[in-house]
Amino acid sequence: MGVSQITPRELAAKDSFELIDVRPPVEFRRRHAAPARSVPAHTLDDFIRDRQGSTDEPLYVICEKGVASSRACEKLDAAGFTNIINVVGGTRAWEEARLPVIRHAKAFSLERQVRTVASVMILTGSALAYWVNINWLALPAFVGVGLLMSGLFDFCGMGMLLAKMPWNK
Repeated sequence: MGVSQITPRELAAKDSFELIDVRPPVEFRRRHAAPARSVPAHTLDDFIRDRQGSTDEPLYVICEKGVASSRACEKLDAAGFTNIINVVGGTRAWEEARLPVIRHAKAFSLERQVRTVASVMILTGSALAYWVNINWLALPAFVGVGLLMSGLFDFCGMGMLLAKMPWNK
């Protein structure tokens, strides 16, 4: 068992292959490798259940840079899949290799949504603390703690919440 790796060029040279992109749907819609289909990381349990275990056919996994796809590969490996291959460098490397990419520029990336909402919350809390009541400083402090946790533990509650919003489906 174990997880193998492949470069985008090596993968593109194959005649046929199954490539899943484990990024959130909004990220996938924004830009993805042309042959990829969306299987967001938060739906991997459903994907595993639907596949009912391993197949001998190779399953290639991609994300933006290769980090999330590595985690997804480990999860698939633990679930009994025997032929899982991580695409090294992800969609960025795919695009840098000048391989076909599908773009929809209007999509607002999840990371950008988090930064925007966090900024609005900090500015609103600060303004309300100045003009209404000092207790509103709890709002920017709360956002600051969330950002700290996101940085330290690579877990973003706001991102997970935003990913469930209707415009990100």
